[in-house]
Amino acid sequence: MANAILLGPAGSSAHELPFFSSRIPAGFPSPAQDHLEAQLSLDELLNVRAPHTYLVRASGDSMTGVGIYDGDLLVVDRALPAYSGAVVIAALAGEVFVKRLQQDARGICLHSANPHYPPRQINAEDELQIWGVVRHSIHRHGQHD
Repeated sequence: MANAILLGPAGSSAHELPFFSSRIPAGFPSPAQDHLEAQLSLDELLNVRAPHTYLVRASGDSMTGVGIYDGDLLVVDRALPAYSGAVVIAALAGEVFVKRLQQDARGICLHSANPHYPPRQINAEDELQIWGVVRHSIHRHGQHD
């Protein structure tokens, strides 16, 4: 099961990072493609809209089918309306999850993106809260600190 661990609101940053316009090949690198294009703000790249954006850390393996892995950092926008098919942060019975929201004539259902976890149909007595729509996931490669 993938839980979400709330980290806090995302504040704006004054730091800009170098951006190289050339795409980096996954095969053999080309030394001719190493010119700096511009400075890029992660706030702009990730469309951080403070105070509506916050960060959570994913826990578990139930969302691997959409590229969200244990420990990934999720950028969540609470101002966006949740829609059917969106990956959302949902609170149900005091527990917070990251799941895909499905709404149809039968009602609301929270789906994992891993076939080992069954969907959770939301009943009328369930207290479901949608805390925001996941806009980005940031995945760490390796164990570097």
